[in-house]
Amino acid sequence: MSSTTWADARGLCTFVDASPSPFHVCATVSVMLEGAGFTRLDERESWATEPGKYYLVRGGSLIAWSTERVNRTAPFRIVGGHTDSPNLRVKQHPDLVSAGWQMVGLEPYGGAWLNSWLDRDLGLSGRISVRVGNAVEEKLVRIDEPILRVPQLAIHLSEDRKGVHLDPQRHVNAVWGVGAEPRSFIEFVAEKAEVPADTVLGWELMTHDLAPSSVVGTDESLVSAPRLDNQGTCYAGTQALLAAAEFPGDHVPVLALFDHEEVGSMSDRGAFSDLLSTVLERIVIGRGGGREEFLQVMAGSVCASGDMAHATHPNYPDRHEPAHRIAVNGGPVLKVNQNLRYATDSAGAGAFAVACDQAGVPLQRYVHRADLPCGSTIGPITASRTGLSTVDVGAAQLGMHSSRELMGAWDVRAYADALAAFLTPTG
Repeated sequence: MSSTTWADARGLCTFVDASPSPFHVCATVSVMLEGAGFTRLDERESWATEPGKYYLVRGGSLIAWSTERVNRTAPFRIVGGHTDSPNLRVKQHPDLVSAGWQMVGLEPYGGAWLNSWLDRDLGLSGRISVRVGNAVEEKLVRIDEPILRVPQLAIHLSEDRKGVHLDPQRHVNAVWGVGAEPRSFIEFVAEKAEVPADTVLGWELMTHDLAPSSVVGTDESLVSAPRLDNQGTCYAGTQALLAAAEFPGDHVPVLALFDHEEVGSMSDRGAFSDLLSTVLERIVIGRGGGREEFLQVMAGSVCASGDMAHATHPNYPDRHEPAHRIAVNGGPVLKVNQNLRYATDSAGAGAFAVACDQAGVPLQRYVHRADLPCGSTIGPITASRTGLSTVDVGAAQLGMHSSRELMGAWDVRAYADALAAFLTPTG
């Protein structure tokens, strides 16, 4: 592998470690964008009409685009993804005592693979809402200290010594001390955030594994990290947009990263909201177009819904479609499902296949076993909400929805290159 590949794999590790929550993902991407000359816009204000590089943030979602070096009627090429990952989140009344242990009440978010969160040193991140006079302000929180732990049951206490079934109501609360009287966890968080505890009005707080991301394997061919689903796409998509913004093209490149994909996207900032459609229409209006021009542009636009893909598991090869083996470091993955759990059709498949060819990377094709339920992405939601032609793609990984996941080091650059070529098609 080239030195560039190593830099990208380690760059992904740095990105993930800087981004323990969706809000931190947006902060990390914002720094990368502003370093490349992007300007942050406010949805509540009028936007600049001159060509340029812009982005906005709504909570844990971010949309960025460049209208430099493209004509006024150019359609969009969009890379979509999501900023959230399954984890354990703090309840509204978190303070518990059980058998003399001080505990914090946690609730699974999304399809978290619960056993992977046991016996890990956990930190905390997210955001709190704080009263400042008669106003409410948001403040990012990040505690990179081993303050929480969800303890496993000893094998001697299980009924058959083969493990236990985890009840999400009873078995995923975390210990954080001992004592007969409950301590206030939110007061502790407020102290760490350096705000008075009585000013904290609301919170979106989640646990994260404190072990750092790493390039691993005897040949350093793998990336071991939390939240690869879907920060692998967030990182590759940001790199793709930065590359696309530097070259003239016939399309406006757009990066759309949404929160709440893991729980259905039904929020003010999820893929089911009007966020993407509203931003795209305002871009057209800012370039001198109206509703008719917006509809024309949308009809010629394409979205690549980027999410991670299942690599064929070496210990469970029978769980995969036998004619569609997927390898790590085998290149980007085109995801197809006849029941539209993925949005890919033949036209979208063709668009992404051309992008991989132009990027000089191999393309893999994924189909889920017909006798197992298939997961989904923002792809079908984006296609149905906006009418955009949409294709579902990703990078191969093992351990999806685990607290710790695994992907190929070479795939980081291959994925970013394919997405960059998709944003700036030639010919």
